[in-house]
Amino acid sequence: MPGRTGLSPMRTLLTQTDHAEILGAATDAPVLDPESVILQPPVPDPSKIVAAPVNYLDHKEEMSQAVHISSLGVFLKAPSSLTPPSGTVRLPYHDRRFDQEGELAVVIGRTASHVPEDRAADHIFGYTCLLDMTMRGGEDRSTRKSFDTFTPMGPYLVTPDEVGPVDDLELRCWVNGRLRQRAALKDLIWNVPRLIAYISSVMELHPGDVIATGTPAGVGEVHDGDHIAVEITRVGRLEVGVSSTGAVSSPTLGANRGPKPPAEVTPVR
Repeated sequence: MPGRTGLSPMRTLLTQTDHAEILGAATDAPVLDPESVILQPPVPDPSKIVAAPVNYLDHKEEMSQAVHISSLGVFLKAPSSLTPPSGTVRLPYHDRRFDQEGELAVVIGRTASHVPEDRAADHIFGYTCLLDMTMRGGEDRSTRKSFDTFTPMGPYLVTPDEVGPVDDLELRCWVNGRLRQRAALKDLIWNVPRLIAYISSVMELHPGDVIATGTPAGVGEVHDGDHIAVEITRVGRLEVGVSSTGAVSSPTLGANRGPKPPAEVTPVR
């Protein structure tokens, strides 16, 4: 919820408070019963969500893409697409394909502009889990990935000292208990420092902004009633449901265009 500044409490903290003070306050904070609270996204109101297309080679192969992030750059997702952990992804159309994409998300802690790779870590406040839900088709990525509820994020924002080296992390994603995605974060084509360096050369990053680092192979279609879980080592486990209640026909005609996902989910390696 917005505070006195018009920002959420988290963005207010990141904008106005020294990070050491935030971490000290977190250390002294009372431990809450998870059953007594309803979690929101760790940053519910970032000024932007910047996402990395085709940032794993195995995903490039499964999508039969000729190029990857080095040619594509990045794209924006609408911040209004955020949805809480344990929330519900709502599929807007009954005549289009929608896929799950599990990703590591980076939350920016300090204003970043033209940051060199060797200083990128100074601008990271923490990491969290994210699902980049996607409508397949020929429409622009920012459209296909920005529907309301299409960016579940959470449940925790974990600081770099707790996470350790990102290259040591593993991402896994399940749909209805079946493992669809498994990847080492060291396999990112553009790693986190390079992403921050490039993005901050294009647009100034503000405290609370989110970078979605890309998804590995194993994307697949989801349907009404499905359950999705994404888990990242030392970062947490994000779980959401899927509903098509209220879905209508798509008003755009991109269904048979754009990148072609495989008809069957790529087997986990």
